[in-house]
Amino acid sequence: MAAGDIVIVKTEKGEIKGTELESHDSSIILLKLESGYNIGIEKSKIKGIKIIGKAKSSEIATAEMKGKGEKGKKGISIIITGGTISSKLDSSTGAVKWLMKPEQLLALAPKLKEIVKINSIEKPFMIASENMSAEHWRMIAKTAAKELNKKENAGVIITHGTDTLHFTAAALSFMLKDLNKPVILTYAQRSTDRGSTDTSLNLTCSAYAALSNIAEVMLVGHATSEDRECIAIRGTKARKMHTSRRDTFKSINALPIAEIDENGKIKEISEFRKRDDKKKVSVEGAFEENVALIKYYPGAKPDILDFLIEKGYKGIVIEATGLGHVATSESKYDWLPSIKKAVASGTTVCFAPQTIFGRLNPNVYSPGRQLLEAGVIFLEDILPETAYVKLGWVLGKTKKSSEIRELMLKNIAGEFNEKLSEKGFLNNSGNPVLD
Repeated sequence: MAAGDIVIVKTEKGEIKGTELESHDSSIILLKLESGYNIGIEKSKIKGIKIIGKAKSSEIATAEMKGKGEKGKKGISIIITGGTISSKLDSSTGAVKWLMKPEQLLALAPKLKEIVKINSIEKPFMIASENMSAEHWRMIAKTAAKELNKKENAGVIITHGTDTLHFTAAALSFMLKDLNKPVILTYAQRSTDRGSTDTSLNLTCSAYAALSNIAEVMLVGHATSEDRECIAIRGTKARKMHTSRRDTFKSINALPIAEIDENGKIKEISEFRKRDDKKKVSVEGAFEENVALIKYYPGAKPDILDFLIEKGYKGIVIEATGLGHVATSESKYDWLPSIKKAVASGTTVCFAPQTIFGRLNPNVYSPGRQLLEAGVIFLEDILPETAYVKLGWVLGKTKKSSEIRELMLKNIAGEFNEKLSEKGFLNNSGNPVLD
């Protein structure tokens, strides 16, 4: 018996049919069920194993997963970039390593070929998401635009690591101009060889989202820790909120776009841009990389701003406290002189809320008014990560201060929400309040 074999495993509780996967635990046989989910069976509880199908070659597996010969199904393109969703445990070292071929990933979600025809599998690079930069965002954007402009593709799915997925989602939201079809970013919190992997449901829901009428850059993943449904979150409003939970991504200061279940039922929750296949997508990928995102904290010294100015940084986003505060004249670490120096030198200074939820308002307290008069751009309810990406993108377009301010305060990709609601906050279970 080898990985890839189709087997029937007999236990005291009955028979289980599935495809054997490589297991990270020698005491467990790991099976991929027909439903797409993984299950681990302790060898000590197995009464017998019958092989009913041998492992297929990678060439055959690739052909099947790409849907050759299938008729009547809409096509999509998949862009693979790395991350946990593209990895498995190396039992020899105990570390996680990349899957070597795309079909290894696709074989873990067999339901995909029942939903869509996979026209192409693109792999611009394979790296952990913390190693990405604007250069990689441009590569993804260019690849996505190329695939979106093909008539045979209804949408695009991008697989990505979770750690900086919300940065990439924001970047694509700004870089992809005249978006005409769905762009889905999805992920896994558990490596693909584990029984608890979230790969199958996330890919399945992503396929349905790629065929939908929602022409947005959106992140699709588990709505809860259970394998029931996924949520689609606008790319500029998504944030990773837990290190390991499968429902780590939440919609911040806005409701999700939709809920999607494993059978393809899509419940629309908020407004979105509609599909328009007549449009042609282009890429506005210029990005100023001399931009910093820093967090203010009690006792923080303003010389960090002086350092960034000396190093030639063109933009700084500060995660400010409360309604938009940093230390001013009442503190020995007054930030106001350094902020004025930065603005005078041509460096754009923006504030974003470090509270994550809520909106900045500089007019409530006098220090806020002083900071506003000094030239700080208060970015309402924007996420700090989105603010950082947007500032780099805006500075890639213009260096004129008036144009920078106008663009930073313009709602370009749904990054601002004019009407915040309690329903956009989190309830005690850590999930968006939808009802």
